[in-house]
Amino acid sequence: MLRSSFSFIVIGSLLLLASASFGQRRRAVKAAGQPAEVQITPYKTTVIANGTDDVMIKVVVIDSKGDEVKTARNLIRFSVLGDARIAAIITSGKADAAATITDTSARAIMKNGELWVKLIAGSTRGRIKFEAKSDSLWTGSTEIHTVQPGRPHRVTNNKYVAQSVTDKILGADISFLPELEAKGVKFSDKGVEKDAIQILKEHGFNYIRLRIFNAPAGPKGYSPTKGFCDLEHTRQMAKRVKAAGMKLLLDFHYSDYWADPQQQNKPAAWVGQDFMTLKKSVQDYTTMVMQQLKDQHTTPDMVQVGNEINHGMIWPEGQINNLDSLAQLIYAGIKGVKAVSPKTIIMVHIALGGQNLESRFFMDNMAARNLPFDVIGLSYYPKWHGTPDDLKANMADMALRYHKQVMVAEYTQLKKEVNDIAFTVPGGKGIGSFIWEPLSTWEQIFDRDGKSNALIDVYPQIARKYGIKQ
Repeated sequence: MLRSSFSFIVIGSLLLLASASFGQRRRAVKAAGQPAEVQITPYKTTVIANGTDDVMIKVVVIDSKGDEVKTARNLIRFSVLGDARIAAIITSGKADAAATITDTSARAIMKNGELWVKLIAGSTRGRIKFEAKSDSLWTGSTEIHTVQPGRPHRVTNNKYVAQSVTDKILGADISFLPELEAKGVKFSDKGVEKDAIQILKEHGFNYIRLRIFNAPAGPKGYSPTKGFCDLEHTRQMAKRVKAAGMKLLLDFHYSDYWADPQQQNKPAAWVGQDFMTLKKSVQDYTTMVMQQLKDQHTTPDMVQVGNEINHGMIWPEGQINNLDSLAQLIYAGIKGVKAVSPKTIIMVHIALGGQNLESRFFMDNMAARNLPFDVIGLSYYPKWHGTPDDLKANMADMALRYHKQVMVAEYTQLKKEVNDIAFTVPGGKGIGSFIWEPLSTWEQIFDRDGKSNALIDVYPQIARKYGIKQ
């Protein structure tokens, strides 16, 4: 999960995300239609550190419901920290002559509720922080990585023929379920109490996604002392998924804590290892988890080797600045999966739903290193990843350019629209979607007391429309 995405998460019946607003005092909630937040959408967050590569950043103002305020005319103040400069402010399709611009800051008045910023990277590798502020509104911010890719080296010389997913996927990530149940939440549908997994199946879902952390019970882990989303909790959840007659996607974070484009912290047990030992740890850990699941007859049908890894994984060795090392670490995970279950589908998951240029950068570099995998997974949250049209165009391009099946590995909003796009990629390459934590977060399909709500009824329609098989 953005996770680009998700830096502070409060688990309960709702997810409270404040990643763009750390350090600000809480403001009163404004009425729908009133400006509440500066929202920025960067169309790349990885740029080449060559002094000329640029990124275009869309800036809008949204209300408390997340809808754009088309009439907004706010004064927006921009700042850049790192080796980059603001080259232009664009409004109504042309450079804004009234904008005040220096290399590291700018001011401009929004016209027609939108403007664009052109940012040009410098010549050093590192990170750039970009912020957009306006009085009384929540700040928008993003982090951009500047890289120098270097000459690629193949992880293997073997030719790999990608495996295909034969059935369409209507999936849900419900890794929070054991935590919710531990808090006493009971799930029901139309007044009848049932296992949440069974309710999802009855509404057309055929796949469950589970995330796994290495040592989440540690003091700096995802679930201190309790260890939710560790191997044992995953084993128990996998049994429930398979008993319900559903398929399983296992999401390796390769961290003790959340892994997403903003953070990919190395598991504490691997800190200090040299690179050869680190690769062995990745492969051995992956093999161990897969074997444990296979031994109880719950082998995953699909595996993500890393979570939203467009900025890399297992930092610092696997940061996007170290593309050869990143590819080798992903390959170590792939080998760990295949050692136990050669037929398990391998997904590479990036958080770039509508960001085509960055998607291409990542996939081009993995292709240049001959990384063997099967499916491209994209996260899609409109706030960070563009419009539905951007998503549609990117999925079509990924499928055509790399001859891979593609899917939306995470989303929550625009349920009908996202699934229509995910299942209609040209050439039949779109294999489906996974909604992120629909039991308890954002546009959830169950209320706080565990009762299903009207949003769940969207899914039987989708299942019928696209022939989802149970």
